[in-house]
Amino acid sequence: MSDHPSHDMLFNETIPDIFICQTRWDLRILVSNLPYEGLPKTKQPNRYFPGNAVKTTKYSLWFFIPMNLYEQFHRFANLYFVGLAVLNFVPAVEAFQPEVAIVPICVMLALTALKDGWEDCRRFRSDRRINHTSCRVYSRKVSGFVERHWKDVRVGDLVEVASNEIIPADLLLLHTSDLNGVCHIETASLDGETNLKRRLVVPGLNTQDSSFEPQNFHCTVAVEKPNDNLNQFKGYIETSDMKRLGFGIDSLLPRGCTVRNTDLATGFVVYTGHETKSMMNKNGPQYKRSKLECKMNIDVLFCVILLFSMCLIGALGKMSLNVPLFLTPGSHGHMDSNPLSGLYMFFTMIILLQIFIPISLYVSIEMVKMGQIFFITNDVDLYEEKTDSRVQCRALNIPEDLGNIHYVFSDKTGTLTENKMVFRRCSVTGTEYSHNENGKSGKCKFPDRKLLQRVLAGGGDWDGCGGIRRCEATDLYLDFFLALTVCNTVVVSTATTARAQRQRVWHQSTSEIDISAQRCYVAESPDEAALVHAAKVYGFMLIARTPNSVKVRLPHGVELNYQVLDTLNFDPHRKRMSVVLRHPISGEIVMYTKGADYTVMELLDFERSAYKLNTASTQRHLNWYAKEGLHTLCFAKKVLSESAYKNWSLLRQEALAAIDNREELLMETAVNLEKQLTLLGATGIEDRLQECVPDTVMALREAGVRLWVLTGDKAETAINIAHASRLLDQEDLVIHMNTDDKAVCKSILDRSLEEGRRHTRPGYPGLSIGLVIDGHTLDMALQSDLVDRFLELARLCRSVLCCRVTPLQKSTVVKVVRERLKVMTLAVGDGANDVNMIQAADVGIGISGQEGMQAVMASDFSISCFKHMKKLLLVHGHWCNSRLSNMAIYFFYKNVTYVNLLFWYQFFCGFSGTSMIDIWLLIFFNLFFTSTPPIMFGVMDRDVSAETLLGLPELYRTGHESEGYSHFTFWIAMLDAFYQSLVCFFIPYLTYQGTDIDIYTFGSSMNTVSLFNILLHLAIEIKSWTLVHWVTMLGSVALYFTVTLVYSATCISCNPPSDPYWTTQQQMSEPIFYLVCVITTVVALLPRYAHNALIYIKGAHIFHWPTFLQPAPPNQPSPHTVSLSLFHSLSLCLPQVHIPCAEQHAGPHPPHTGEASGAAGPCHPGTVDQGVEGVQRRATGRAELPETDPGAGAFQNHTYTLHHQQSPRNPNSECSPAPPQC
Repeated sequence: MSDHPSHDMLFNETIPDIFICQTRWDLRILVSNLPYEGLPKTKQPNRYFPGNAVKTTKYSLWFFIPMNLYEQFHRFANLYFVGLAVLNFVPAVEAFQPEVAIVPICVMLALTALKDGWEDCRRFRSDRRINHTSCRVYSRKVSGFVERHWKDVRVGDLVEVASNEIIPADLLLLHTSDLNGVCHIETASLDGETNLKRRLVVPGLNTQDSSFEPQNFHCTVAVEKPNDNLNQFKGYIETSDMKRLGFGIDSLLPRGCTVRNTDLATGFVVYTGHETKSMMNKNGPQYKRSKLECKMNIDVLFCVILLFSMCLIGALGKMSLNVPLFLTPGSHGHMDSNPLSGLYMFFTMIILLQIFIPISLYVSIEMVKMGQIFFITNDVDLYEEKTDSRVQCRALNIPEDLGNIHYVFSDKTGTLTENKMVFRRCSVTGTEYSHNENGKSGKCKFPDRKLLQRVLAGGGDWDGCGGIRRCEATDLYLDFFLALTVCNTVVVSTATTARAQRQRVWHQSTSEIDISAQRCYVAESPDEAALVHAAKVYGFMLIARTPNSVKVRLPHGVELNYQVLDTLNFDPHRKRMSVVLRHPISGEIVMYTKGADYTVMELLDFERSAYKLNTASTQRHLNWYAKEGLHTLCFAKKVLSESAYKNWSLLRQEALAAIDNREELLMETAVNLEKQLTLLGATGIEDRLQECVPDTVMALREAGVRLWVLTGDKAETAINIAHASRLLDQEDLVIHMNTDDKAVCKSILDRSLEEGRRHTRPGYPGLSIGLVIDGHTLDMALQSDLVDRFLELARLCRSVLCCRVTPLQKSTVVKVVRERLKVMTLAVGDGANDVNMIQAADVGIGISGQEGMQAVMASDFSISCFKHMKKLLLVHGHWCNSRLSNMAIYFFYKNVTYVNLLFWYQFFCGFSGTSMIDIWLLIFFNLFFTSTPPIMFGVMDRDVSAETLLGLPELYRTGHESEGYSHFTFWIAMLDAFYQSLVCFFIPYLTYQGTDIDIYTFGSSMNTVSLFNILLHLAIEIKSWTLVHWVTMLGSVALYFTVTLVYSATCISCNPPSDPYWTTQQQMSEPIFYLVCVITTVVALLPRYAHNALIYIKGAHIFHWPTFLQPAPPNQPSPHTVSLSLFHSLSLCLPQVHIPCAEQHAGPHPPHTGEASGAAGPCHPGTVDQGVEGVQRRATGRAELPETDPGAGAFQNHTYTLHHQQSPRNPNSECSPAPPQC
C-alpha cells in the first residue's frame, strides 16, 4: 500500500532513476505536502501512505455479534456444546427439552460477548481520545501553524511540538528552539526509559543559523521502510544542490514520546498511524501455556475416551434389549432396527452425559487466576516503599508456574546488585589510588590526598588570562580526569534544580540564590554518573554539553570549552566509546576512549618500554579490582593530526549517509580510528549487593532450585559476587573453564564430568559443585557435539556462572536448558540486555531498577528488588500451584461423580436416555449450586502458612515432583468419583425400591445426596477455613434448598408429561429422606476421610526437623521429601514462625567485597540458614589432564581448576535464625 507503483511516477521529473528503484525495494522517498496543499487527494504525492488515525478495536457496532461469535467458535469447547445443543433438536436423539438444553451455552456465549464488548468499548474510547488530540501543523495558506487532530496528520506534514507535549507521529527533527539544535525527549511510554534522550537536528541541515521557514523546505527525504526496531532508523535528506545529508536514530522523534526541556521543535512526518515505531511495538501480551494446563489437556482427552466408552455401553445396551411393548412404531409404520436404535442411543448418551467433559473448569481457572494475581499484587511484603512500587503481573495465565521452577537464570548488575555505582579505586599511569572512605559512605565525596596533590601539581602554571602552559598539555593525570569528565553522554541540566531553588526562595523569603551554580547530571547509566562525580571531586567539573562542544572547569577554576568533532557511541560489539575533541588552547585533536579493559588493552601502542611497565602495573591493578568484585574500565587517548582526521572524517560522513550496511560501515570507521592508543589509567567502581540477596539465594538453593548467573563481567568479579551472595560457598567444589581450543574444551568437560560423578555418587561424602565458564568457552560447549556433555555437567552443579556473555548467549543458554532438559525455567533481569533472556524462559521476571523499564515491559512479572523472589516463589508460587492443582482434580471428580448418576440410571430405564433429575435442577447444579465453593477454594485455600513456607524452603520441592496434580492423582480421583457415584445412586435406589415414589422424587433425593457429598468432599480438602469458605459452603446449601423448594412449589407443568410439583416439600416431610442423606454421605466419603487421616497420622510420626532439613545432593531428589498430604498437615503441626527482619537492627549494610559471609544484608521474615558451622580448614587443589588427552601439551595456556575450600560461617549472622521446632 505504501509503495504503490504510480506513487513512484510522481517523482520522475525531480528524482533520479536510482531513487525510483530504491523507493520500490529499499526506501521511501518523501516530499513536503506544502506545495500540494488544497489539491484533491488523487494529486497528493504521499496519498498512498496510511493516515495517522489508530484503531485498536476488534469489532464494529454493526458486525459485533457475528464477529464475536466467530471468535468464540474458534474455541473447541464452544463448538462442542453448540453442536450438542443443535443435536438435541433432532427428535431421534433428543435427551432434554431442546429449548431448555440450549440455555447454558447461550448464557456462556452471552457473558463472554459482554466481556469482549466491554473491553472493546474501552479500546474504542481510548482510540477516540488519542485520535482527537490536538497538534499544530504548518499551513501554507495562513503561513503559520494551525490546530489539527492527530488523525488528520499525514506523511509529509511539518509539525511543531512544544515542551511537555506528546509527539503525534514519527518526526524527523528539522529545527529546535535550542541554538545547538538539541531536543530532549522522554521515551517512558515507548521503551520504559525514564531518563531524557537527546535528539539532534539532521547534521548539516543548517536550519539553526536563522529563523526556520517551513515553506522553504524543498528537500527530498529518503527513509527506510517502517520497522519495530526502536534503536534503528536511517535515511538521508537530499538538498536542492543534490547533497546528501545522512541521519540516524538521533534525529527521530517517535510518536507517543514527550518533549522535555525544549521550548519548540519542528519535524517532518515520516511515519504515521500503525506504521510508527510505537504502534509497531504494541503487540498483544505473549500467551504462555502453563505446565498444569498442558497436563489438564491430556486428562481431558482421557475424559473424552471415558465419555465415548460410556456412550458405547449405552448403545450396546440399547441394541441388546428387546423392544418394550409400550413403544409404538414411528411415522413410517415400523420400529427402528437395533443397530439404528443403538446409533441413536449413542448420540443421546453424548447429550445426556455432556458435562462429563469439564469445560467449565477452564472458565473457573481463569477466575481463580485473577483472584490469585489480585492477592499477589496486593501483598504488602512485596511492596517497596523507597520506589513506591509493587509486584505487577503481565501474564495472567501462568501464576501456578511460579511454584514449579527448576532453574533460575539471573543477571548480576542491577539484579543481584543495586546498580548504584561508587567510585572506589583508580590506577593512573601505573600508580594505584584507593578511595576507601567512598566505600564506607556509599558516595563519591572523598578524594585520595596523594592523587589530589598530584593532580593540582600536574596541571602547570596558570596565568591570569585563564591560559595553561602548552608544555604541560600532555600531562597524563590531567588527561585521565578529562577523559572521566568528557567521555560520556551525561547531560547537564539546571531546570529541575532551578525550580526547586525558586520554590525554596518563595517559601523561605531568602536572598537571591545562584541557581546557575547548581547543576544536575542526567546519565544513561549509573557508572557514567559515578565517573563524572569522581572527576568533580578532583576539581574537573562538567559545566555544559552541546552536540558540538563540552565545557569543563579545571581544578584551578579555569573553564575550557572543547569543540566536539565526533562521538563514537558505545555499542555491545566494540564495548567502548570515544569522543574526538579539539583542544581550545593548543588546537590539537585528541580522542579519549573509555571501555572494557580487555577491549582497550588490545588497542594500545606497546612500542615504548616505559609504557609497557605502566601497562603491566595497570593490568595487575585491574585483576585486583576484579577479585574485589569491582566494575573495571580503562581510559586511553590518541592525538590525531589534521590530515589524518580529515581523511577519516570523509569516510565517516560517507558511512553516515549510507543506507545499505550503514551500521557495518560506521563500525568499521570507529574501529579504524581506535588504534595505537595511549593508556591513561583504569577505574574500579563498586556495585553493592541488594538487601537479603544471600538469604534469598540460600532459600532458593534449599528449595531445590538451580541458580545460573549470566553476566558480562569478568570471571573474578562474578566469582566475588557469587561468594558474597552465597551462590557459591567456600566449601564448594568450583570448576573453572576458560579455553580457546575446542579439543581442550572437550577434555575439560570429560574430566569435569568424571570429577562431578565421583563427588555425587551414593555413599560418597557429597560436595556442592559450582561451574564458572567464560563466553568463548560457552560458545564451544553449546555446539552440537559438546552440548550434551555440558548439560550433564551443569545438572551436577548447584550453581553456574557464565561470564563475559552477550545478550544473545543469555537467551541461547536459557533455550538450550529449557528444551533439552525439559525443565521449568525462570529468567530475571533489569536491563535491555536481559530482554531476550526473559522472553526465552518459561517465566520472565523484570526488576524495575536503574536501567529503565525495558526488562519490566518484556516480563511476565515485575518486582522492585531481588529479595522479593523468595516470597514470590516459595509462598505465592507454592500456593498458586497447590490451589490450582487441587481445584482441577476436584472439578474432574465433581463432574464425573454427578454425571455417573445419570449413567447408572440407564441400566434401570432400558437405556432410554431418560434423566431422573429435572432438567432445570440439572442445569442449576453445576451453574449455581456447586460453582462458587471450588472457586473460593482455588483462590483462598492455604495448605501451609506463609511463615512455614519461608522457614522450610524444602516444601517448594512438591511442585517439582507434581504431587498436587499428576496422572496418578487424576486416576485416583476418577476411581473415587466412580465409587462415590455408585454409593450415591444405589443407597437411595435400594432404599426406595418397591415404593410408589415417582421418578422426580427419586431424582430429587439423589440430587440432594450428591450436593452434600460433593460439598463435604471439598470440605475435607480445604486446609485453612476462612469466613469466605463458610459463607460460600452454607450459601450453596441454602441456595439449593431455596431454589428447589420454590421451583417445586411453582412448577406445575414445567416438564410435561411429568410434573415435579411439590416433590421436594413432600420428600422433606419424611424422616427416611434425612436418613438416606446422612448414610449415603458417610459411606461415600469414608474412604477419602480415612485416607487423609492415615496420611496425617503417618506424617506426624515420621516428621523430624533435623532430618527433614538435610539438603539432598544436587543430582538426586531429596530423600526427605514428604508427600503433599503431609505438607497439608504441616500447617497444623508447625508453629507460626515469624523471624524479625534485620532492618530493625542497627548497623549499615556491609559491602560485599572481601570474604563472603553470611551477614550480607538485612533478611526477610521467615528465613532459615543451614550453614555448616565450625569448619575451619581450607584446602585448594588443582586437577590436571592426563598426558593422553588431546591438547594436553597446550593445557598450560588454558584454565581448568577445581577449587575446594571450606571456611567458617558467621554464627552471629542476622540471616541465620534458629529454626522453629515442631
